[in-house]
Amino acid sequence: MDEIGVGIIGCGNISSIYMTNLPHAPGVKLRACADVRPEVAAAQAKRFGIQAMPVDALLKRSDINIVVNLTVPAAHGDISIAALSAGKHVFSEKPLAIDVELGRKVMAEAEWRGLLVGCAPDTFLGAGGRLSRKLIDDGAVGKVLSGTAFLMSHGMEHWHPDPEFFFKKGGGPVLDVGVYYITALVNLLGPIARVHSRTSTGFEERIVTSEGPRKGYRITVETPTTALAMLEFATGTHMMFVATWDVWRHSHPPIELYGAEGSMRVPDPNFYGGVVETTKQGSDWIQHASEKMPLGRPNWPADKPRHANYRALGIAEMAYALRHGKKHHASGALALHVLDVMEAVVAGGSKEISSEAKRPEVFSEADAGAVFAAAVTKPSPTSAWAVTKKTVAKRPAKKTATKTRVAAKKARRPAPRKAKAPAAKKKPAKTAKRGRR
Repeated sequence: MDEIGVGIIGCGNISSIYMTNLPHAPGVKLRACADVRPEVAAAQAKRFGIQAMPVDALLKRSDINIVVNLTVPAAHGDISIAALSAGKHVFSEKPLAIDVELGRKVMAEAEWRGLLVGCAPDTFLGAGGRLSRKLIDDGAVGKVLSGTAFLMSHGMEHWHPDPEFFFKKGGGPVLDVGVYYITALVNLLGPIARVHSRTSTGFEERIVTSEGPRKGYRITVETPTTALAMLEFATGTHMMFVATWDVWRHSHPPIELYGAEGSMRVPDPNFYGGVVETTKQGSDWIQHASEKMPLGRPNWPADKPRHANYRALGIAEMAYALRHGKKHHASGALALHVLDVMEAVVAGGSKEISSEAKRPEVFSEADAGAVFAAAVTKPSPTSAWAVTKKTVAKRPAKKTATKTRVAAKKARRPAPRKAKAPAAKKKPAKTAKRGRR
């Protein structure tokens, strides 16, 4: 298959980063978009040079091979089944569906038709996730015995222009953001066997404070906004997982793993890069940077890059797998297992996880460097990262030159004994001055 045609259904806030990144995937052609609000689809189509059309028309196009489902969570399952029924491979935003039952129907439809299902998050395929996994597999901290994962903020109504769906079924901190953490943990540690959880709702109502037409709108909260859970992995590892939108400020790192030989800090799983930190048997923390690895370069925000943001990576990787006859990593099977875990966390109580899952196969560095154009995955000479590195790189040379000049001057000075005499006379005066305070 020489070229993979892509169509996007759902042109909301998240669609822009997908449409920005997809053209950088070799062998992928973004062709069209659709939305229940035609004017929104038309605006995105004009901005990115593609065609806007109704959903049904997009599904009928023979030159579209992958449908990207960026609708609200409540519509994910139904739209994915419709796309599969039309003979399209599907990549969905998270979660796979609003509940496990519907998620199983999505996967059954795909299996019956011999089609692929992929699902966000794909962030674990980024440089930070790959580096963390390599360090674990190489035994940097020994067998992982336990750990903590903290997702803590005060919700979405302060920045999102239309945040109501975040507080309805299919939303909440666990399914909306906690999914990044749980997916990252399954990639690092393997499938989860049991969940023990307690939940609560901090505020029955949320007021939109972000600028826009919905500012001041009151949202009735219909899903838990705090969850405290113990995740038991099939390997015997125990993780404390906290997901809350009821916290104004905190100081917890995103993920820490505690192994038999040391500890590890995993970078924020909501992004693709970051610094991994390890300590061996209580020694100082050692930093392992991922910015020089494929999919690790800070590229977002565009004006002052601070984070690696390669959303649409899962689609590029799925297309790469289709073109080269490989398995894709951000799979529907992984997403279904994570959905099963999240549903158990939100429900509260204790539950055995029944969905079968395997730890994803390693995403090789060669494949990571091939799914997007080199200009996207490697630092460019004009990037903020490259400029910073260049500046730092110059400093040692300058310092060395200074040391050389100082050494040359010392070589021309008289004998050391004469140079030390004045210093010895100043010492008592300095001590006397301290004594008068």
